[in-house]
Amino acid sequence: MSAPKKPRAEPGRKRLFILDDHPMMREGLAQIINHESDLTVCGEAGTGREAVDLVIRLKPDLLLADISLPDKSGLDVVKDLQALQPDLAVLVISMHDESLYAERVLRAGARGYIMKQEGGRKLLEAIRRVLNGQIYVSDKISATILESFSGRRNETSRGPIENLTDREFEVLRLLGEGKGTREIAALLHLSGKTVEAHRANIKRKLELKSAGELVRYAVRWVETQR
Repeated sequence: MSAPKKPRAEPGRKRLFILDDHPMMREGLAQIINHESDLTVCGEAGTGREAVDLVIRLKPDLLLADISLPDKSGLDVVKDLQALQPDLAVLVISMHDESLYAERVLRAGARGYIMKQEGGRKLLEAIRRVLNGQIYVSDKISATILESFSGRRNETSRGPIENLTDREFEVLRLLGEGKGTREIAALLHLSGKTVEAHRANIKRKLELKSAGELVRYAVRWVETQR
């Protein structure tokens, strides 16, 4: 963790905390945010555990968080902080396809999702909307979520990966990154038996016949997310 660039503490500025495992990304975001007259970066972190400790201490107005972290899922970070600090606004900024992640992060307690390629102007719009108590997602995802909440989008109309639970989703991602059962268990703080149970459920939901098929599917899927 490095200190935020040129932090400002003038009254009226909304304080943001950046969670991203890439130092250059954190620096770029800090430059965009600190250039604004109503916003300032109060802290930053490169891991989920570090972020939880610092956010509790610094009490920012908004957490700007990535999903992919070296020590734990960004989804778990959002859930942990919502339990510890329910009033914290969270905006997820990620390279991953919003059609797979946006609804999950909103269920976890975040108030918005924006993809990194959207650029600075859209990011600032999303930040201010979330700080004003609104939800920010793209128009396409907003329509999909409304359909889901209205009951017009049933389980059979969802893609197979969308039907995985958040934990199954994380297990699939880690399998695709080449992690074995023991590594996944350690990263997610689960027993090996629990990870194996999740793997079995994923195979069933994705209609895969063997462990080899599951691993190949996971690797191909992770490659499409990069």
